[in-house]
Amino acid sequence: MNSNPRKRWFGLILVFFVCIVGFSTPFQQFAAFPNELRLFSGQMKRLQYGVPVHAEVTVDPQMLQVNGTSKPSLSVNLNEPLSLQPNQSGQTNMKVKLFGKIPFRTVKVNVVPDLRVIPGGQTIGVKVKSAGILVVGHHQVVDREGAKKSPGEAAGLKLGDLITSINGTPINEVHKVGELCAQYGIDKKPLELTFKRGGQVNHTKISPVYDADDRAWRLGLYIRDSAAGVGTLTFYAPDQGVYGALGHVITDMDTQTPIEVGDGQILQSSVTSINKSQTGEPGEKRAHFVKEGKILGNIERNTPFGIFGKMNEAPTHSFSGKSLPVSFAEDVKEGPAQILTVVGGQKVERFNIEIVHVSKQTSPATKGMVIKITDKRLLSKTGGIVQGMSGSPIIQDGKLVGAVTHVFVNDPSSGYGCFIEWMLQDAGVLLKSSTPARQGDAAA
Repeated sequence: MNSNPRKRWFGLILVFFVCIVGFSTPFQQFAAFPNELRLFSGQMKRLQYGVPVHAEVTVDPQMLQVNGTSKPSLSVNLNEPLSLQPNQSGQTNMKVKLFGKIPFRTVKVNVVPDLRVIPGGQTIGVKVKSAGILVVGHHQVVDREGAKKSPGEAAGLKLGDLITSINGTPINEVHKVGELCAQYGIDKKPLELTFKRGGQVNHTKISPVYDADDRAWRLGLYIRDSAAGVGTLTFYAPDQGVYGALGHVITDMDTQTPIEVGDGQILQSSVTSINKSQTGEPGEKRAHFVKEGKILGNIERNTPFGIFGKMNEAPTHSFSGKSLPVSFAEDVKEGPAQILTVVGGQKVERFNIEIVHVSKQTSPATKGMVIKITDKRLLSKTGGIVQGMSGSPIIQDGKLVGAVTHVFVNDPSSGYGCFIEWMLQDAGVLLKSSTPARQGDAAA
């Protein structure tokens, strides 16, 4: 046999063994060994790699303890759980040497101050005032000659545009648009509009048309300045006096445009009945506002992960009133969990679920996990996830890990959840790391 076929067979065998090693469990476990770890001060973290290898782990004992010892260097079996107990906040390195001699990995360990929040679950009423006038449709105005016109459409305004000022005056109330249109009928000067579209500020001029039927000057636009609905409180952070709720952005029901918040409040709410979810038809909580004069908190931000603002005191009707530790996104795992929510009145109850899939997210993104309702009592009452349940806190192993966000239309027993880490960031509690609204329309 000459050398070329021999080399070819040798190469094929080598590739075969490389593939076998690459797909083997120990090799994959080695590859999964992190370059960086994040821990909360005072909270023990347990690592499980299942690699039948002994190693020497070296740390700063003042910052971190390994397997309960304060020694700076420790021999460990990586086939057994490795427990890390941070002593104080800060950054340190954990050096790992295989068999005590071969340098394998230097892990950067970032310890952040311990964080605890009070989980929610209460049904809340949500009232949002937009930071302008939202264009939600066009309509034709019949003038004195019988001609049909839409000045707003002719001026280039589109659905989802947010009118922020008219003639240089900030505006966020529908009735003021009518007053400015009436002024046009006196001085006949075109209205100068400033509006936002896709985050960009734009300008246009518009001349209202006199509606012969209504005897008023009109823009030929359907506009909206507020929204109201029902959702669920996710958490209250007493040290910062802030809250987070809903777990998803509030959008206009017609244009699906995220509402830019100018002002808003959350109110106490009581569930009166539930329209159960069915395949192809999500259900909803029916609720009414309680003591509308008593505002629980304001609304300062409306983000992809919910609404956030100030809350001056812990909400009533809580499940236990006790604070819980929170979990980083990478620590959430598939398996049993619970949600807190209300299915009648104002009583917050705990129900069993299963986290069936966890997405690996290193930066904020929605749809962090897929959950499935397994609690028979909740399924009998709601049919699964219903509108108004969004924001219900998800608890796993005694930690707040996320919030319910969406229902699967074709399987209402399942839906999406977001990681609590992203909500805490938007609330300003954690530093950033490496229901359909019932809205009233007005015509202008």
